[in-house]
Amino acid sequence: MPLISRRAMMSGASATGVAAALGGCATRPQPVPTAQVAPAPPPVPAPDIAFELQYPTIYGKTQDGPFEVPAVKLATVSPAYLRKAVRYETSEAPGSIVIDPAHHYLYLVQEGGRAVRYGVGVGREGFGWSGVATIHSKQEWPDWYPPKEMIQRQPELKKSLTELQSGIGMHGGPGNPLGARAMYLWQDNKDTLYRIHGTVEPWTIGRSVSSGCVRMINQDAIDLYQRTVVGTRVVVLSAHVV
Repeated sequence: MPLISRRAMMSGASATGVAAALGGCATRPQPVPTAQVAPAPPPVPAPDIAFELQYPTIYGKTQDGPFEVPAVKLATVSPAYLRKAVRYETSEAPGSIVIDPAHHYLYLVQEGGRAVRYGVGVGREGFGWSGVATIHSKQEWPDWYPPKEMIQRQPELKKSLTELQSGIGMHGGPGNPLGARAMYLWQDNKDTLYRIHGTVEPWTIGRSVSSGCVRMINQDAIDLYQRTVVGTRVVVLSAHVV
């Protein structure tokens, strides 16, 4: 199986400062945390309306460990990209993740031809990828290590960076481009340098804006993190619409 392309792990600045539209992918693996076994996933509501009735709560302000996750302004996100329980026929086993970049969806496959569907932001033109990977590790409020090329192109980033355990980067927290959660994707025992992670820019969900990583609303990234385990199979479909 060919390795996922690592092209162009770079991006530009944004309106919310360092955190915005940077793609948010780490350039080197962080210390691998002890393998985590997630609790049994909560049951998926059968009717699609079940999630919709709870959106103000699901996407409301919440305290997550030492940090506060702000409420999502739902008017800034298309309803099509909010969390739903949907019918989804696939040959992938329950518990697997299927990412559809062409339509900006991530599916967590469930029993009985159903899935939890989340809206995502994906790689912009020239930064996309497809293939099969595995969640090798997971981290809450991860640190971020921007590529050297990005720092060279945007020297102003240095003001927000510091020396961390694995190099120059930014401590995890509310302003970090990786958001509240990160799931690290490996293939053939090698780090792809791509992640599924949260974002501080929920309005970018449903767009192709990243440097190849798959970004989610922080509340959705937390939910997916709780529902998945290390070793989960992740299938990324082609971004080309057939």
